[in-house]
Amino acid sequence: MNRREKISLIRENLKSGKPSIGSWIQIPNSSSAEIMGQSGFDWVAVDLEHGTIDVSQLPDLFRALELGNTLPLVRLAHGLPKDCKRALDAGAGGVIVPMVESAEQLILIRDACRWPPAGTRGVGFSRANLFGKHFEDYSLEAQKPLLVAMIEHIDAVESLESILKVEGLDAILVGPYDLSASMGITAKFEEQKFSEAMTKIRFLSNKFGIPFGMHVVAPQPELVKEKIKEGYQFIAYSIDAVFMSSVSKNPIND
Repeated sequence: MNRREKISLIRENLKSGKPSIGSWIQIPNSSSAEIMGQSGFDWVAVDLEHGTIDVSQLPDLFRALELGNTLPLVRLAHGLPKDCKRALDAGAGGVIVPMVESAEQLILIRDACRWPPAGTRGVGFSRANLFGKHFEDYSLEAQKPLLVAMIEHIDAVESLESILKVEGLDAILVGPYDLSASMGITAKFEEQKFSEAMTKIRFLSNKFGIPFGMHVVAPQPELVKEKIKEGYQFIAYSIDAVFMSSVSKNPIND
């Protein structure tokens, strides 16, 4: 798989208003990752924030995803410079950054993801450039990996205008559970103040031309179609473990 071409295609689709549908991995197993990679998603995010996946397991998971021409992304654990470097050096096409609450925080993470002159990430041979074999081509990719900020705190909503102005931001992804929790209404998505926060996110994202999305956890295709109609573009559809648990039931024990 040509990662740079895949990244460019996703960016082109988002800029033209088309949705980009991906999914989520929490199971540290390359066989299940291979199944996810063959499922027709544009991208799949490997979750380092929740679950038990270790950085050392990323190369095998990425290889499995790439077999299906699916771009591997990483949801970082924290967004520290070392987290960015290790995920991208392993071959991630970009990062999804949790708990972004300010433009300043996002700028530091963006720069930590980019090789100079665009950023501050250390330059070197790694799996991302096949240990130097594709160094020149990767030096172009490393100037601007995909960058997605998770908006999952009310403080982020209050600072959203400045966050959306950060150069290089490709999309934002709402974390509804954490966002509602930060408002004292965990998972109460029908509450008016949650609806008002979502309305503000949609308005400002449209105003500044940054695609917005959400993690639709329930494996129900109609929910994704509803979100697309509402204007969501960057959508994570369910999780490998949720896909499995939703159908893994003894049929006679209803």
